[in-house]
Amino acid sequence: MSHSECSSSLSLISSDVLPQLTKIERGVEKEGLRVKPCAGIAQDAHPAQLGSTLTHESITTDYSEALLEFITPKHTSIDSTVSYLSGLHQFALDKMGEQLIWPASMPCHLDGELSIPIAEYGTSNIGQLKHVYRQGLGVRYGRVMQSIAGIHYNFSLPDSFWEAYRSLFINEYGKSTSGEDLQDFKSVHYFSLIRNFRRYSWILHYLFGASPVVDKSFLDDMPNHSLRQFCAGTYGLPYATSLRMSDLGYQNSAQEALNISYDSLDDYLDTLGRAIKQPYQAYEDIGIKRDGQFIQLNANVLQIENEYYSDIRPKRVTLSGEKPIAALKKRGVEYIEVRILDINPMLPEGLSAQQMRFMDAFLLHCLFSQCPKTSNTRCQEIRGNQSKVILRGRDPELKLEQEGGEVSFKVAADQLLNDVMKCADLLDKAHDCFDFSSAVHAQQAKVEDSNLTPSGQIMKAVEEGTEFINFAHNLAANHKRHFASLEQDKQLHDMFTAQSDKSLIDQGKLESSDSISFAEFLEAYNHS
Repeated sequence: MSHSECSSSLSLISSDVLPQLTKIERGVEKEGLRVKPCAGIAQDAHPAQLGSTLTHESITTDYSEALLEFITPKHTSIDSTVSYLSGLHQFALDKMGEQLIWPASMPCHLDGELSIPIAEYGTSNIGQLKHVYRQGLGVRYGRVMQSIAGIHYNFSLPDSFWEAYRSLFINEYGKSTSGEDLQDFKSVHYFSLIRNFRRYSWILHYLFGASPVVDKSFLDDMPNHSLRQFCAGTYGLPYATSLRMSDLGYQNSAQEALNISYDSLDDYLDTLGRAIKQPYQAYEDIGIKRDGQFIQLNANVLQIENEYYSDIRPKRVTLSGEKPIAALKKRGVEYIEVRILDINPMLPEGLSAQQMRFMDAFLLHCLFSQCPKTSNTRCQEIRGNQSKVILRGRDPELKLEQEGGEVSFKVAADQLLNDVMKCADLLDKAHDCFDFSSAVHAQQAKVEDSNLTPSGQIMKAVEEGTEFINFAHNLAANHKRHFASLEQDKQLHDMFTAQSDKSLIDQGKLESSDSISFAEFLEAYNHS
């Protein structure tokens, strides 16, 4: 998508809107495999001292019992978010004995499908639902794919911003473009942000992609892969940025035919809702039960909406027992969730405050760029550019598609980052600092020198003869020592301890309060 096709509402941002930009809220969800000292995936249950994965506010698991997920609360301070994430690492590592947290998105050495234990959430109906959903992912796509880890970045603007922005928008463009009320306006513009994010997200793969290689064990069931061997046990592509986001990572043939629309909230809910209700023959052939045990929630293209592997999602906090799609339908978009970020293995927390500042400026650029809705041709162009950067992002000869023609990657990246800088300057002005523009400058340096990118740094080590497993394992051990050396934040530590204790009590309450069987519960859930 050429910038010439886009107008920008950046010029509308007046001095009374600027202070609202200091109230941006963001949160981070960061995954990481628990591994044994020998770098093999942990086989034991989630540590009891970390509480209940079903009900803990900050520490849970994703697909596997070994795949930790740390969740920060939403916060207006980036530094506080990083500190909270750091505290979670410190707390968890202290309770894990000799085990480490794997610092990379692509997994440690795996010993086949069955070496990846599926997460358990207790005997309550909702706990069983979460477990069976993961069983379904396993039988549909294999467990190896589900062992990949990533970072989700949650971003929202306060109502005070939306109220001021809507007033400016109405003055400039008229009420017909703004939606009937504030929530409608928010949903319309969050979806505009999402569409632009998908156009421009190739730059994020380049700047923050950190999975150019994988361990050989990841490929055991993929004999037809096209990766090159770099070391005895390390395979990848020389210019790749994020194999995690390639077909090698989150692949799903059943979803390829889905055309989930991001033109509006109604279109999104309609197209996603149909996929959740659409039977799929291959999944019907697998069956819902095996040996009397549920192995899928249903045989539809998507068991639930979260199974749709999107780069970015519109989100709304759900009420107890409420489906995400129902929450969006009733109350509109509350925030967006960016899902394409790799874990940077060189950073103890997996990402930095500088990266978060860049993300804020980038997402504001996506919001303020008023681009048209996406045609089918544009979808092909978007997917094509993403795939090129994922597989060949650091190739000096790389060209991207724009307006049906080609432009060099460097020209396209420089142009995009210059536009992001305008939003960084706004954020600097609002915060009375230079931190946001400095964050963009740091990314511009990566465009000039691809060796500065995380994928470039990893490939340099591999090309010098270091196995991926050894590279990541050494970093995991270094990070454990780093967190052990930090002075303990007693307030955070006491809070995490209290959360862990309370979560175990809350899980017990859920398990004792169920009044129907899981089969009845699942039947009602599938028809709600």
